[in-house]
This record gives sequence, C-alpha cells and structure tokens, in this order.
Amino acid sequence: MDILRIATAGSVDDGKSTLIGRLLFETQSITKDKIEALKAASQRKGLDFVDLSLLTDGLIAEREQGITIDVAHIYFNTPTRKYIIADTPGHFEYTRNMVTGASNASVSIILIDARNGVGEQTRRHFYISSLLEIKNVVVAVNKMDLVHYAESRYDEIKNDFFELSDKLRKPNQNITFIPISSLYGENIVVKSDKMPWYSGESLLGILEGVAPEDIDSAVLPFRFPVQHVIRPKSEEYHDFRGYSGKIASGQINKGDMVAALPSQQTSKVKEILKYTDSLDSAHQTESVVITLEDNIDISRGNMLVKFGEQPELKKQINARICWMDTEPMKVGKGYLVQHGINRVKAKVASIDSRLEISTFEESENVDELKLNQIGEVSFKLAAHIFADNFEANPGNGAFIIIDEFNNNTVGVGFVK
Repeated sequence: MDILRIATAGSVDDGKSTLIGRLLFETQSITKDKIEALKAASQRKGLDFVDLSLLTDGLIAEREQGITIDVAHIYFNTPTRKYIIADTPGHFEYTRNMVTGASNASVSIILIDARNGVGEQTRRHFYISSLLEIKNVVVAVNKMDLVHYAESRYDEIKNDFFELSDKLRKPNQNITFIPISSLYGENIVVKSDKMPWYSGESLLGILEGVAPEDIDSAVLPFRFPVQHVIRPKSEEYHDFRGYSGKIASGQINKGDMVAALPSQQTSKVKEILKYTDSLDSAHQTESVVITLEDNIDISRGNMLVKFGEQPELKKQINARICWMDTEPMKVGKGYLVQHGINRVKAKVASIDSRLEISTFEESENVDELKLNQIGEVSFKLAAHIFADNFEANPGNGAFIIIDEFNNNTVGVGFVK
C-alpha cells in the first residue's frame, strides 16, 4: 500500500484544520471516545455543531485562538492508500513552517475562502508549492455554504487563480479545482447534491486518483552521500570496507562504475547490501551499504556518483532562499551551509533580488532578507559541495542555512 504525502495551505480561517478533521471523520479514522470528547469540547465552546478542527489544533495556544501555529502531521488510511497530511499554518509569520511542512509532499491542497477569494497568502502558498516542485496542486474553494453554493462565485475565484498561476505554473504541474464545504462535509468524501453544476470528483476521490509523485529514479543522476565508513573489527569481516548512506537520487546497479567526490577516484560497485540481503540494484530513498572492488580514499561527507554523471563541484552557489529568522540575512555576513551531511562555512556575497509576493516581481538592489522573505542570494563557500540544480534534481539541490553562533536553522535554499 503506497503512501501519499499532502500539505495543506491557506490563509487564516480558510478552514484547513476543519477540512482535515472532516476527512478523518468521514473515513472513520476517529475512535468513538474521541468523537464524544470532541462533542463535549464543542459544547463547552457554545457551538451547536462538532468542531472537527480540534482534532488537529493540538497546541493549547491554537485551541484558544482558533488558529494553526505549528505543523501537525495527521495519518489516516483508506482501503487503497495511506495518507500523511501536514497541516501548515496560514499566518504570514509562520511561512517558514509551511516551507518545512510541504518539503516532502507530493500534493498541495490550497484552501481559499469563497467569501474572500484569492489573497496574498494564496499567492505565497502557490509560489512555495511551485518552488518546492510539488507536481499536484488541489485548489479547494471552501465555505461554499456561505455564498449559497453559487457557481458564479466559484468560477470567479477559479479565473482569478489561473491569472495568478499562469505566471508561476511549471510545465508538468497539475492543478485541480473543487468547491467544498468542510463544515458540512460537502464534496469531501462523496459528491455533494448542493452543487450539481460541479462535474468533478469529491476531494477524497481526487486524492485517491493521484499517484505519489513519480520521479523516475532511472533518469535522475545517482547521488549517494556517504554517512559512515563501515570497518567491522571482527575476525570474520576483517577485510570488509563498506559505505553506508541513503540514496538521494537515481539508482545504482551491481557492476556500475562510480566516482568518489571530491577526489574523483573511480571503482566498480562490488556489492549492494540492505541489512543481510545482497541486492542487484537500489533506488532513490533506499538506505544501503555499498562495497567497491578497489580500496579508494572515501570518508564521511564524500559522495559516490556514477562515472560520467559527476555534478560540478561548487565553491560559489546562487540559490533561491526562504529566510526563517527574526535577525535579517545581510550581505557580508557569515553562516554555515549544510548540504546533505556536509556543513561548510559560507559568506553572503550578494542578495541579488527579493520577491514581491503581491506582484511576483523581483526587487533589485536589496541588502537584506527579513523573516519569511524570499530572494535570490549568492554565497561564497569555504569548501566544495556536490549540489545539483534543484529544479533538475530536488533530491540533491536543497540545503539549509545555520547560524554559526547559536546553531539555529535560519533559512532554506534551493540551488539555481
């Protein structure tokens, strides 16, 4: 049974938590005692309906304010698929949470309040979905009950969104629209009779029909960051030398010629081990141990790649940055850049532009990035990293930025 990872996004009060609660309720993923507890909590709040948003707003501060602050991960199953949903915040000041919550998603559900239409946060969330190369975007126009299920209002929002998305939409990105009411369960699990003009499937039907993002690992270059060099101190394995790690992208076969970075020394793959099993091949996201026919110089932090597919060794990178710290990023300031398991000192050489979310235009001649701002930045590095262009190879094209004094993660970058 496959796993579909979903990120929800939208402005404050667009109904993300209620939508997820409704999905859990309608798929019978909630125990009876939890339903009773929800009813009691809703009554204490003076509501005449069961507030399903309480299922995901787990923090006390969230329940008091009726908003989502942290990223909550929710799990549920259908007979055909497992789901993991990242319920991300809608407030502007928590944009960084949305980036981290959506980083592994195959589907992004962007909610729009039917009364308010497309807003700045809609633009921001769609931009981040495109930035993260999320292939499938579901635009759910929520609270249709508050506009009397009017087709004209739905069409107006749909046209506004397409006007927005035409500026950012990637060639292989699928955008699906659906009108819903999370509060009353309209078009969530079954088709609603309140909107006969809508000819598409229910939200769950759309999700059931979406295949997990199928990156063809055979066509991506093989990237294997070495996490550990395994040298057992035992009589039986005294000659064993293996390299363990998780395949970031591509696939490897027994007998393939590989190069070690940064030394560029080459050898053939002798064996691919997973636990006690010997494999003929291994693919992206698998954790394996690779042995080579020759004893070449490889240590933690090096990378194995197929010979002829070596990435450019970079000591200067240009990247799209989402800044996540209250202290602004400034030109000339030093940070640590962590790509995979490699952590190198870096200096901000220039901030080439800053994105204006309201217009999607680039402002030039800027000298800092503030919390939640997105811009294009050039870094000078103290040592090489082995990164690919993120758009071409997401598994090896992202990095995080760390404050070298307090060790906080202050930004995330995508190599251009």
